[in-house]
Amino acid sequence: MDNLTYNIPGLLFPAISLLMLAYTNRFFGLAKLSRQLLSEYETSKSEILEKQIHNLRFRISLILYAQSAGIFSLILCTCSMGMIPFYNIMAWILFASSLLFMVISLILALIEIHLSVIALDIERNSILNSLHLENGEK
Repeated sequence: MDNLTYNIPGLLFPAISLLMLAYTNRFFGLAKLSRQLLSEYETSKSEILEKQIHNLRFRISLILYAQSAGIFSLILCTCSMGMIPFYNIMAWILFASSLLFMVISLILALIEIHLSVIALDIERNSILNSLHLENGEK
């Protein structure tokens, strides 16, 4: 096995940093929306809002886990770089582990994105149903 150089794990640092920024922005957006929906739900007790709130809660959890996996990936990548001069095989193992956690983080983010589409469908169906009721349709 070839020696691991500092350049290889160093390539992950910009990617992880950008992902963390994206996850944080997504989290803040979801938290703001969650607060709005909770406020609306207190007055209306709408079943649609309840579904949206449950969806948001799960999506926020996914973002939390995606961020955690990304942070763990960064920690392992940093440890990998620290092991390069001492024990190269351990550096490779840590680097491979950091890649694994990066993939887990990306998969969790992908699931959250798909759930956001489901949330939009719930909202769209709610609007369509209210329009049909206004027009006297069933």
